Amino acid sequence: MKKLIYILLFLATVFGYGQSSKIVPARIDSVAINADKFIGTDGFKNYYYSKNNVFYKKNAEEILQYQELSLGAITKVDIQNPLKIIIFYEQFNTVVVLDKQLSEVQRIEFSKLNQSIVASAVGIAGQNKLWVLNSSKQQLGLYDLVSAQYKEVGTNIREAFNYYQTNYNYFQWITKNNQWNACDLYGKIFTIAKADSFVDCQIIDENKLLYLKGNILFLRDYADDKLYEIKIVEKSFRKFYYKDQILSIFTNQGITNYKLTLP
Repeated sequence: MKKLIYILLFLATVFGYGQSSKIVPARIDSVAINADKFIGTDGFKNYYYSKNNVFYKKNAEEILQYQELSLGAITKVDIQNPLKIIIFYEQFNTVVVLDKQLSEVQRIEFSKLNQSIVASAVGIAGQNKLWVLNSSKQQLGLYDLVSAQYKEVGTNIREAFNYYQTNYNYFQWITKNNQWNACDLYGKIFTIAKADSFVDCQIIDENKLLYLKGNILFLRDYADDKLYEIKIVEKSFRKFYYKDQILSIFTNQGITNYKLTLP
């Protein structure tokens, strides 16, 4: 009898492991866009995307655009602050800062600074600064947009990563081995979790990761060790973006928005 109980408990553990709860978001609307890459949205119902290496901002009233073909391909765009949009052109080691009208207000050419900087990752930080990963040293630093000074922070980052994301307080990255790490403004580096494998992902907060795997969208809460499957109509899509309880799904037909309240 005891053996039978042990067997049943073992089977329950095996079959229960890895199962996820399901979250069904409510569809809101859809927006038609003609884009190669969807970047995201902001709290003012603006949509950001690129087409043929031209950066666009679209809302119900207008479509704005910015292009600087002399700098090569757009590597990454940071829209966390809609009044100070950051465009990174890795090929030419350059960052362009745009205002809300997509007018260029500042250009940083790292090759022309006194320090030897070869930027491989750039994102917005707090207090008018940018996070910059200097690949020549594999060293994180902060570039001050006002004083034009660069200061190294943290220890060297030697392990390659396949995703990074910044905010005003942290530079976060997920390594090729799925190790989720972070560095704060004072240079303290710490490990958050061993992340699940993914095709694409977005860091939601200090413990939650929204990610795409096998054409299914998941939310992993590492603090509570819970996994949720996000049930949406689209079975195949090119990109997703989550902000202010709105999940935007980018397909060949455009963008579908869902109301999604995360646990």
